Amino acid sequence: MLAIALGRDTGPARFGLTPVDFNRLSGWADDHLSAAVLVFLKSCERFLSRPDPAPLDERAIAADFGRVGDWRPICAAAAALTPGDDAAARRFFETRFVPLSVSDYGSREGLFTGYFEIELSGSRHHHGRYQTPIYRKPPELGPGFRATRTEIENGALAGRGLELLWVDDPVDTFFLQIQGSGTVRLEDGRSVRVGYDGQNGQPYVAVGRLLIERGVIPRDKVSMDAIRLWMKQNPEAGAALRRENPSYVFFREISGDGPLGSEGVPLTAERSLAVDRAFIGLGIPVWLEADERFVSAEGIRRLVVSQDTGGAIKGPVRGDVFWGSGNAASLRAGEMNASGRYYVLLPPTVASRLAPAD
Repeated sequence: MLAIALGRDTGPARFGLTPVDFNRLSGWADDHLSAAVLVFLKSCERFLSRPDPAPLDERAIAADFGRVGDWRPICAAAAALTPGDDAAARRFFETRFVPLSVSDYGSREGLFTGYFEIELSGSRHHHGRYQTPIYRKPPELGPGFRATRTEIENGALAGRGLELLWVDDPVDTFFLQIQGSGTVRLEDGRSVRVGYDGQNGQPYVAVGRLLIERGVIPRDKVSMDAIRLWMKQNPEAGAALRRENPSYVFFREISGDGPLGSEGVPLTAERSLAVDRAFIGLGIPVWLEADERFVSAEGIRRLVVSQDTGGAIKGPVRGDVFWGSGNAASLRAGEMNASGRYYVLLPPTVASRLAPAD
């Protein structure tokens, strides 16, 4: 088992990896694994553009998930599979990967939530009901940039030509920042896709937790939709609550397929997972077991790929499932608040180096 303590963490080592057999993965034999192959190939396109000695993900500081050269033959084998052949896909994963259980201070249980691509109404011009800006990334954004949400909303960036679009709802703009991507439907009926392009360096504060602590919404009733409804019914209190989260996200316009995750590849509904990149590298197949009852009686049991990150996604056993776009995706994402566990699938050479079998 690999165990690593990071940064300010003290006491027992935090990040653990333990090799297991595929028969330990609940529901493995029932998943539509050929769908996951297509998602994995999107990540292959990203990292295969780099030389073999390059790390799979240089920002994953908890562990070295191998070099591009370790993954290149695996990607080639994935590309050779027949689309839709689940049996071949299962053989591919079982022969090319080793599953490793991930733990946080020895605990395999963590929190899994959902997100979606939100749709807003907007304009390229500041007029009428379009009073809330979506900002581009300031050129000086970096370690020295510390403007808070309150300062930005009070005009710290105004008048600099950084307004990407103007929208008609500050509540939906706030949730756009939480989701990290979305589409804005313009007055002429066309849509513009926007994606994450930086953050102001301030800590993320979960407003749902504040509402629970203050007794505004009971813990068992808190969801994304419940929070949005409360903010729209209480505009002044909602605006004040939003400002208690100093984190602020900047966007860029995206053309082509999307939305794009932090890995730079288009996300796939129900198969892309946002993770804490400090612990889990991007582009890695991950077997997810989350006990979320609204999906099925058994919860979620499926192979996903780590292709995104998020300001609220912190810790070794923490994930955010991308549910897609539209009302159904919004409902699933807003209600998802599941306990669960996951397993990273790594090439045997990488797995044996990180977590030698006993």
